[in-house]
Amino acid sequence: MPESVMEAVVVLEPNKYEFQQEVPVPEVGPAEVLCRVGAVAICGTDIGIISGKFFPMWPPRWPFIIGHEWAGTVEEVGPGITGYKPGDLVAGSSAVGCGHCRNCMQGRYNICLNYGNVDSGHRQYGFTVHGAYAQYISVNARCVVKLPPGSNLASASLYDTAGIALHIAKQGRIEAGDTVVIIGPGAVGSVAYQCARALGAGRVIVVGRGSRLDKAAKMGYETVNYEQTDVKEFIKEATGGVGPDVVLECAGTPGTIVQAVEMVKKGGRVVVGGITQVDAPLPLRRFVLDEIEVIGSRAAPNALSEVHALVESGALELLSLVTHKFPLKEFANALETFRDRIDGALKVVVEP
Repeated sequence: MPESVMEAVVVLEPNKYEFQQEVPVPEVGPAEVLCRVGAVAICGTDIGIISGKFFPMWPPRWPFIIGHEWAGTVEEVGPGITGYKPGDLVAGSSAVGCGHCRNCMQGRYNICLNYGNVDSGHRQYGFTVHGAYAQYISVNARCVVKLPPGSNLASASLYDTAGIALHIAKQGRIEAGDTVVIIGPGAVGSVAYQCARALGAGRVIVVGRGSRLDKAAKMGYETVNYEQTDVKEFIKEATGGVGPDVVLECAGTPGTIVQAVEMVKKGGRVVVGGITQVDAPLPLRRFVLDEIEVIGSRAAPNALSEVHALVESGALELLSLVTHKFPLKEFANALETFRDRIDGALKVVVEP
């Protein structure tokens, strides 16, 4: 049985958070599992939530515990749970839909029509309800996947990130032999180019810079440094003037979104997975004359079991993306390391 209180990082108000040691352990409800958090990875969205720029959507109130990329050990199971038991290792995903709206019934709970309505059953941990920068988290069992004994929890904390990347790649409907360009080799992009290959892409080209681009090159992917090369001209020449079949945009800037639409081949598909804070003036004529598809991609619906299968098969390699680890009480240092990309930081993991 867990203790009655736990350690947690609590955001008190915008840009003000503290490490607390007397936070009540959450209760486990029907259809839920209470887990001891073994590892939680910092996400760029966490920085935005801490700053208050998403308030009152994320979070709906202060004080609040954020954190949504996590893995841990089941401590207790609530009524109605038969598939998990104390001691099971699990990886978590951030969202569980209401389960009864039209989108949820179609498996698209990432765009639940009752998003944010806790009374309806919707949850997004670390966004609309308390998250994982704590020793314990209680979550709906639908948003966890069981791991084999002895699994590396730091690696498994990236399952949510990997699910987002896999959903982006699947939104592009990648077919065997396709040429796929990934713009932005950050945390999501670094998994997206692996997913593109796993889904059958014959050629994968990664656009970026610095140590993150070097990482892609070391993993055997074609790369182009946008600081040194005209990307559109490079891609045009590399594809014989045709353009790639699919572009996965993982950078989230207006310029890269426009760049993606301009470089894709006639009849090609662009998937926008990066969240931009301002709208991009897209070349709309291309949509009609060249039948370009531009597709949004949000979160990671129904992805955990697929991610786990790809990891187990060796198609996805996640552990090397974890560049730094910190204990929970050093969250401030962990956040600074991630935000400022200190020592080539890619994924920074906190271990409660």
